[in-house]
Amino acid sequence: MGEILYKAAIARFTRTLSTTFAAGVPLVSALDSAAGASGNVVFRNSIIQIRNGVSTGQSLQNAVNMTGIYPAMVTQMIAIGEEAGSLDTMLDKIASFYEEEVDNAVDNLSSLLEPLIMVVLGTLVGGLVIAMYLPIFQLGNVV
Repeated sequence: MGEILYKAAIARFTRTLSTTFAAGVPLVSALDSAAGASGNVVFRNSIIQIRNGVSTGQSLQNAVNMTGIYPAMVTQMIAIGEEAGSLDTMLDKIASFYEEEVDNAVDNLSSLLEPLIMVVLGTLVGGLVIAMYLPIFQLGNVV
C-alpha cells in the first residue's frame, strides 16, 4: 500500500509541475503550486526544499537529487529534460509512467482482494440462510 501512495505522490508532483511549467509559470512558482497539490507532508517538505534550492541557483535535477526521496529515474529524466530544454515534456512522461504504475498496482490489488470478498459475502449469505431456516427445522423436532 505504501508503494502505491509513494508512486501516486510522485505522479501528482510531476503532473502538477509539468502542467504549470508548460503554461508559462516560472519554475519557482510552479514548485509552490506543486507543493500545495502534493497531498503528502513528506513530499510537500521535499518540494519546498527543492524550491529553495532552485531559487538559490541550483539546477532542478540537483535540487531533486539532494532530497533523497525521489527515484534515480526521476532525477535522470529531469536532467535530460533540462539539458534538452523540454522539461515539461519529460515531467509529463514521468507522470504518465507513474500513473500507469499506480493503475497497474491498484488493478493487481483489487484482483487479489476479489476472492476474499467472495468468501466474506458467501459467509454472510450462508449465515443469513442458516439463521432463517434453523428455527424452522427446530420447530419440526418439537412436534
